[in-house]
Amino acid sequence: MARGLRVIGTAIRAEPRIFTGAVLASAVYGIMTVGSSWALGRATDDVVLPAFRDGRFHTGALVGAALLIVGVAVLKAAGVMGRRILAGVMQYRMQARSRRAVTRQYLRLPLAWHHRHPTGQLLSNANSDVEAAWAPLAPLPMAVGVIVMLVTAAGAILLIDPVLAVVGFLIFPAIAVLNLIYQRKLSPLAMRAQQLRAEVSEVAHESFDGALVVKTLGREDAEARRFQARADQLRDANVAVGRVRGLFDPLLEALPTIGVLAVLLVGAMRLEAGDVVAGDLIQVAYLFTLLAFPVRALGWVLAELPRSVVGWTRVQDVLDATGSMEYGTAGLAGDSPAGVRADGVTYGYLPDASVLTDVNFAVEPGRTVAVVGPTGSGKSTLTLLLGRLIDPDDGAVRIDGTDVREVARGGVSDAVALVLQQTFLFDDTVRGNITLGWDIPDETVWAALRLAQADGFVSALPSGLDTRVGERGTSLSGGQRQRIALARAVVRKPRLLILDDATSSVDPQVEKRILHGLREGAAGSTVIVVAYRMATIALADEVVYLEHGRVTDQGPHELLLARCEGYRALVTAYEREEAERAALDTDEEIVA
Repeated sequence: MARGLRVIGTAIRAEPRIFTGAVLASAVYGIMTVGSSWALGRATDDVVLPAFRDGRFHTGALVGAALLIVGVAVLKAAGVMGRRILAGVMQYRMQARSRRAVTRQYLRLPLAWHHRHPTGQLLSNANSDVEAAWAPLAPLPMAVGVIVMLVTAAGAILLIDPVLAVVGFLIFPAIAVLNLIYQRKLSPLAMRAQQLRAEVSEVAHESFDGALVVKTLGREDAEARRFQARADQLRDANVAVGRVRGLFDPLLEALPTIGVLAVLLVGAMRLEAGDVVAGDLIQVAYLFTLLAFPVRALGWVLAELPRSVVGWTRVQDVLDATGSMEYGTAGLAGDSPAGVRADGVTYGYLPDASVLTDVNFAVEPGRTVAVVGPTGSGKSTLTLLLGRLIDPDDGAVRIDGTDVREVARGGVSDAVALVLQQTFLFDDTVRGNITLGWDIPDETVWAALRLAQADGFVSALPSGLDTRVGERGTSLSGGQRQRIALARAVVRKPRLLILDDATSSVDPQVEKRILHGLREGAAGSTVIVVAYRMATIALADEVVYLEHGRVTDQGPHELLLARCEGYRALVTAYEREEAERAALDTDEEIVA
């Protein structure tokens, strides 16, 4: 309860004016609810009973009573409208505020933090957890108005008849005790259900993200069973919550009705004894009838508090996460190619398990360098370090002699463009995927497409640059997606262009034209390319050879072929295999 109230207090401090307006509107509703019972009592004493007694009614009294009832109803309706509108505004503003805070934190946190947290969980944090955190805000103003209503009603009933007041208000301690038991039963079940929502989201996201793997390996049934297991657990948790609510909601609904019956029973006896008049009894009974529903608003707030606390805790876990990347004030200004140097760079995704160890190399401005190495040697990790998506555990990456950790926010991304092997395209047009919202003329976009050897197929698309490519670029082939991503990088004219096997899905002839185009058309860029094909390596000015997370050698391709045995074995493996296969075929022909 205390934690839930602290969450509500956070919202009140964030939106004090809207909350105050909603509470005032709810207070008007509460006061007018009491006023409606008073108006009905006056109409009974001034119009109804005299009509029965005299056999006729007075027009003036009737019109006055009608105007009184209508006036109270109008004010009550205005209070309801103000309360609901402002409560909704407050709730959705807090949800938007929290979502922005969470997504800003996602962008601020380094890639290493994201590696440790499933995407489905992050989606749940930004969506269902945020909604759960602020769910009590919708009924909150009404609950505050109910408190005003109860105080006003208590005063009114005490003035009418203290005995009826004592009888009627005995029901509220019973409601409080029942609500307390309700929350203790519901809280752990609601927490479990909220956690399972995140787990279901995680499994679903993995299934959708790995759809090709699931389909190609025939794992549809296994994946469906994995999802069903979590979905069944969520179903059972929600059913358990529903059972508790199904048990307590009718009891909470019945208690105010029991209070009304008790007031009518005692009131009838007091009316017969002449201790109260009929109008007073009608007023008190009607008042308790009106209070029966609004009192449930207190229960609604209490019912939402457990989920609110769980959602807020999960959101705060993100907002309090550490590991942010620190930035300095240095800049990487200029249009000329950038010089790059790695000084003793060491990095590991897990403690005591380094992927790169004491990596040292330098790239002169304007050079094209191929990074070559066997699988698992740390090539892709090195590209992430050079683009400052992650920071080294030891050592430093320097661009133009400046440690990238000392560069101001956005400085590295302004000077460096990284194209990964796994290409991501947005569900947007070709133009939108290349410009990413920047104001870039179409002439520049087409020039980038020509450099990436993508202008031909883009021109053939139904709407050219305005063609939507679908989610993740599903309407394009793998090679087409890679070329769009390459155009997206070069259109910014980076000083350092890093390609992590970014042409692996295109045929060798197209790749050769792309790399030739980069050498001739990217004169303002230093190019570092992770390469496997001999044709790609041969176009580089020099090669950095990685093995077991260390730079084993660096120099021109021909020189490394002559002096580095590991490099020679790696880059000539395909040629040796072809030669051995040809020799085997020749031997078989001779035998035949």
